[in-house]
Amino acid sequence: MHGCGAHGTRENSGHIINDGNFCECMWIEEYIVVMPVLVVAPVLLGMSSATETLCGQAFGAGQHHMMGIYLQRSWIVDFITLTILLPCFLFATPIFKLLGEEDTIARAGGYISLWFIPFCYNFVFSLTIQMFLQAQLKNMIIAWLSIAQLVIHVPVSWLFVYKLNWGLNGAMGALCISSWFLVFGEFIYIFGGWCPNTWKGFTKDAFKDLWPVVKLSVSSGVMVCLELWYNAVLVLLAGYMQNAEVAISAFSICLNINAWEFMISLGFLGAACVRIANELGRGDAKAAKFSIKVLLSTSVIIGVFFWILCLAFGNKIGYLFTSDNKVAETVSDLSLLLAFSILLNSVYPVLSGVAVGAGMQSTVAIVNLCCFYLIGIPVGGLLGYVANLQVKGIWIGMICGVVTQSLTLCFLTWRTDWNEQVAKAAERLSQWYLKSSEESNHNSNHV
Repeated sequence: MHGCGAHGTRENSGHIINDGNFCECMWIEEYIVVMPVLVVAPVLLGMSSATETLCGQAFGAGQHHMMGIYLQRSWIVDFITLTILLPCFLFATPIFKLLGEEDTIARAGGYISLWFIPFCYNFVFSLTIQMFLQAQLKNMIIAWLSIAQLVIHVPVSWLFVYKLNWGLNGAMGALCISSWFLVFGEFIYIFGGWCPNTWKGFTKDAFKDLWPVVKLSVSSGVMVCLELWYNAVLVLLAGYMQNAEVAISAFSICLNINAWEFMISLGFLGAACVRIANELGRGDAKAAKFSIKVLLSTSVIIGVFFWILCLAFGNKIGYLFTSDNKVAETVSDLSLLLAFSILLNSVYPVLSGVAVGAGMQSTVAIVNLCCFYLIGIPVGGLLGYVANLQVKGIWIGMICGVVTQSLTLCFLTWRTDWNEQVAKAAERLSQWYLKSSEESNHNSNHV
């Protein structure tokens, strides 16, 4: 950040020579440089979850042809949204300077942000198509395409960066190529006739009833953004602490471990979205409640398993990532908090998925705002800076926010009248329903 050069010296290569405080500054600078994509990606991810709600409920109700229309509507809404957010990338350099970044960091960040533009536009299609396919239980095709994307990304990155020596341009180019490969693979699968019931081709009906889709997409985006930005704010709070290089390194290791385990939780979140949406669309409230019990209990059992592992091997887990004894010892000191974060990962993603499947994103957005930003961040700031608990205090604040969110979502799920949610789903599907071409032809022939 601005003024960090006083704490340490650097060579032209950017390595540290003297004081370790410069490492902390670079850690934050590298994080802020990619901030535009960290801001925009959650917006698109959240807005795409509206596709999962609509397609999931339509699939359960047997309105298969409507799924393709909902998908196209989501493309339109997400494309316009990303285009509106383009100034975050185009004017990244002056934005970074406004935040106090050095000119060299600001220019580098602005240049990287331009590369992120073609990369982020793949989210408009890849995320919504993923929701579209998941809603009709076509998960394996997503898995195989993702594996193919990885298989392409690794050698292309090696070729561009090391063999052709294109550096940053090569890395970003490889990222764009592999990302759009996934999109084209999804296009081939959908347009090639492997979704005959749910994709009937492009239609002008996609431009009808856009406003209700916009409202649901915005509430979905706010819900997810409040959740993902919460972690980003806490990371930034940790990075601004003075003389906390070792603690920040340990914090990063713990967050990576937590993120790896969270991938399992995201699977349960997706499963909860699909199952609840399908059952509500089908009109079966009892099956929806049973699905919640099965998903939550299964997720908690897995969470308890990893919780026990973290408690048992917490004093050694740091050595998987570093040979620095101080960093490993600090990871050991944070392992108890890590263990409980992992345990909580088994609860709130499932409940968030239930909310998305039922179309209750706006309610969860309010819960996230109150629990994370009115409880978690203030508590973390007070414990970290005022009580001088440093990174540990910030993490305790994070856990406080997640605990209150989990308890609130548990209460809301328990008190929800699922028969009423079935009625709301039926009303939504009926309000937006359009006859398929087959139905129109059948009716005209019958007349």
